[in-house]
Amino acid sequence: MTGFLRIDLSDFDNRKEEIAKDLMKAASEHGFFYVINHDIPVKDIRTMFDTSHSFFNLPENIKENYPMDYPRNAGWEKISQVRPSTGVADLKESIQFSFHNTFDLRPSEKEIPGFNHTVEDFMEQCNNVSQQLLICFAIGLGFPHDFFTRCHDISQPDCLNSLRCMRYFEHKSQKQQTKTSKIGACRVGAHNDINTFSLLFQQPGQKGLEVYHDNKWTAVTPKEDEIVCNVGDMIVRWSDDRLQSNLHRVRNPTSEEYQGPRYALEYINEANRSVIIQGRTKYTKPITAGEFLMIAMEKNYRAIKAAQAMSATSSTAVTTSSGETSLSPPALVLV
Repeated sequence: MTGFLRIDLSDFDNRKEEIAKDLMKAASEHGFFYVINHDIPVKDIRTMFDTSHSFFNLPENIKENYPMDYPRNAGWEKISQVRPSTGVADLKESIQFSFHNTFDLRPSEKEIPGFNHTVEDFMEQCNNVSQQLLICFAIGLGFPHDFFTRCHDISQPDCLNSLRCMRYFEHKSQKQQTKTSKIGACRVGAHNDINTFSLLFQQPGQKGLEVYHDNKWTAVTPKEDEIVCNVGDMIVRWSDDRLQSNLHRVRNPTSEEYQGPRYALEYINEANRSVIIQGRTKYTKPITAGEFLMIAMEKNYRAIKAAQAMSATSSTAVTTSSGETSLSPPALVLV
């Protein structure tokens, strides 16, 4: 792979067919691509990052007032998301926001002035970009132009789209936490996403995101005004495997790289809970998005338990020159 393609959204109304063609190439070859000439100003991305920093800098006892509520797809969590590729939790904390009935899971105006206004504006901007990509995916896959936008309707109460703000702990702390852990050289273990697709934002100088493609890990290095987009399993099913959902991870920084905390934003597009996800040639059995997610999570849970059991009896890990532990590629396959 020589590099990720750039999907140019400029002059969108007049270029939908052209954009759809480029999008299909990027999503079928790599499953990752950069979105350029979108309508989210860099200053707004920086403001959202600053707002997330304000939350993560709150005392722990305040953040604990907003615990992750999985049925509502919103709230704060810390060191709780486990990957089957490692069998241990990612070394990060995150706060997730949904569109409906979750204001009690957000900090108050007194705690962070202007917080909700910034979050809601940014979510709307991300959704606008996502709607453009959904239209082009529909064109490229031969569905009616509004097919996927109707399936990801944020006005509906069963909407699952969300914004996740993440802070990966500074590397100095991680080395202590991972001393005897199989997570080894990763801040986030290798995984596929089970959603439709995500819009990813990262800050300059905070490297680490990598994609496994053509039997090697490739760094994802967008410019500050570019959005990383990765394809998830939902739209892969709709496409009957024409599109790719590739393994990706966040590795630890090298000794020459920035060692402090790493921040990221992820706007997650998931089909509304009641929407039917069904291909036309291969995956013809109808299944709702809610059922799809439940099956994926149950499969994930079984894989985690298997990985943990395996680690107790044997190891598929190798030791790097720095003395850290990293998993070999065959151990990275998960759902």
